[in-house]
Amino acid sequence: MMIRITVFLYSIPGCSGFLFPSPGRSCGKAMTPMTTRPIPSTREALPVIGCGTWLGFDVSPGSAEHQRLPGVLDALFAAGGSLIDSSPMYGRAESVVGALLAASGQREKAFLATKVWTSGREAGIAQMEQSFQRLRTQRIDLLQVHNLVDWRTHLATLRDWKAQGRVRYIGITHYTASAYAEVEAVLRAEPLDFLQINYSIEARQAEERLLPLAAERGMAVIVNMPFGGGGLLRRLRAQPLPGWAGEIGCGSWAQLLLKFVLSHPAVTCTIPGTTWPEHMEDNAAAAAGMFPDAAFWQRHTGSIPL
Repeated sequence: MMIRITVFLYSIPGCSGFLFPSPGRSCGKAMTPMTTRPIPSTREALPVIGCGTWLGFDVSPGSAEHQRLPGVLDALFAAGGSLIDSSPMYGRAESVVGALLAASGQREKAFLATKVWTSGREAGIAQMEQSFQRLRTQRIDLLQVHNLVDWRTHLATLRDWKAQGRVRYIGITHYTASAYAEVEAVLRAEPLDFLQINYSIEARQAEERLLPLAAERGMAVIVNMPFGGGGLLRRLRAQPLPGWAGEIGCGSWAQLLLKFVLSHPAVTCTIPGTTWPEHMEDNAAAAAGMFPDAAFWQRHTGSIPL
């Protein structure tokens, strides 16, 4: 029996269709259109499931892993997703993404996000120019300062580029709780479009200050590491899925973990990484159905063997 729970996302403008599954959409197979949430600074709709490229897209052309990646992006777009997140820190990932989108003619389907990860104004400009070349694009949808490296310098450049139309949105990223105090200080001081931060069912420190602050400041939130870098999902896959997972439309551990992340009202999108098309389809299916409130998760997370 489906539990009809009042969702704490219900009050967010633009977040329609969150309570109940769309007709003809099941947890086993994602179908378009994917649930979207508004980017606060513009109200542009962003699909809630994207694709991260750390490790998985840092592969050699012609390798078995590389041969699967066109199917991963096809699955993302077929499900209604769009956000692809990369970084110059990720080795060949930017170049691989750019080549795949060019070969398939699907650049316009993608919301391309990447980062700057160096020190110094000129070095930052050179690195970002290289990202444009690697991604084979004239405009990047979101450029972020990676792990706050020389953030004051790079944000000044990014604001100029945003005014010129070279980038559409700007933001900052981090992935460790030890940096949260500095992240909070930047969020309070700077008018940003996006925050990207780690958050998962076993790493919930962002709930305390960062997620509420991002909502207060009108910033979209991208969640990285929703599977705990992969380790959490690998552990859970050996365990039976709890019976209550079906009540919220989840047919796999991946869907349950993503559903948890997306149930927070401040979260706009999450970017699980994968090199398997079938896993991309499974991830995208987490966008269907209901997004339970905090009380639901408090009752049930104790039964998850973290």
